[in-house]
Amino acid sequence: MSEPWQILLPTQIDPSGPSSIADFAECTGMDEYGSLKAALDDIAAYDAVVVRVAELDREVIERAANLQVIAKHGTGLDNVDIEAASEHGVVVCNTPGVNSRSVAEHAIALQFGVQRNLAAADRHVRKGGWDRAAYTGHELQGDMLGLMGFGAIAQETATIAQGIGQDVVVYDPYVPSDDVPAGIEQVDDLTELFARSDTVSIHVPLVEDTRHAVSTAQFEALGDEGVLINTSRGGIVDEAALFEALDSGVIAAAGLDNFEQEPPEEDNPLLDRDDVLLTPHVGGVTYNALERMSRGAAANIRTVYEGDLPESTVNREALDRQIEQ
Repeated sequence: MSEPWQILLPTQIDPSGPSSIADFAECTGMDEYGSLKAALDDIAAYDAVVVRVAELDREVIERAANLQVIAKHGTGLDNVDIEAASEHGVVVCNTPGVNSRSVAEHAIALQFGVQRNLAAADRHVRKGGWDRAAYTGHELQGDMLGLMGFGAIAQETATIAQGIGQDVVVYDPYVPSDDVPAGIEQVDDLTELFARSDTVSIHVPLVEDTRHAVSTAQFEALGDEGVLINTSRGGIVDEAALFEALDSGVIAAAGLDNFEQEPPEEDNPLLDRDDVLLTPHVGGVTYNALERMSRGAAANIRTVYEGDLPESTVNREALDRQIEQ
């Protein structure tokens, strides 16, 4: 019999995934080490790693002598150096779509929370207050929801939004107009999206072209009753510009599930504002989604173990070039 594959798991993972590959794999959690650094220092011992938020940079990958696959527990791969992995013949794959509903529901929940002042009203009541007029909110029905990006999560968000009576407009230069469902408008310019919307919800990956793509010009276009929702990645929003827009009344409020630095520093001025609703990057964290991501990541590892590439392999072309050379 061949030696079992050694799999490094994130600190928290639904057990259904690791259990599904127990026939060929031995799994070790990062929490079994004294620290994340200690776990990654031992990366050469592993054939595969399931990664959530741990940083797999070039230095780590170059030390991973036996590594064959990096399986993302989720979708975003901004914490993985894909180029370095490709150079070393390591398959990089993710689990697209498995948390789409979870993130979409969270985006809508942030909208409700912001427009009905839920966090501030909760704190008010806990402190003995009962000033109902101070927490008068806004209904979502009839509002225009702008979606920056129109992938799987944004499409789920659009479905829910339309179900509660919102109109939807989208900006995504990579989506042909024929792929946008009837009843949803599409615009060709990001700033126009903000100008057309009452609320804008961000659903794009963090890449060089999207870093700080949402800044002063977009906030000015959104207007003084506008709301920003971000369940994607923090670096897409220029946080300094967001604070200035809120502080000067250029926009009304924001709901943020992520930050440029996570967790945010204690002196981040956004933390002190009642017009910002904050959650700790939990948009995709539901029991349902965690099970799907765990099983999906494990299935991808099995596919590589059996000598094939998962459908969600993101560096397929680069790996093919490596083989050809």
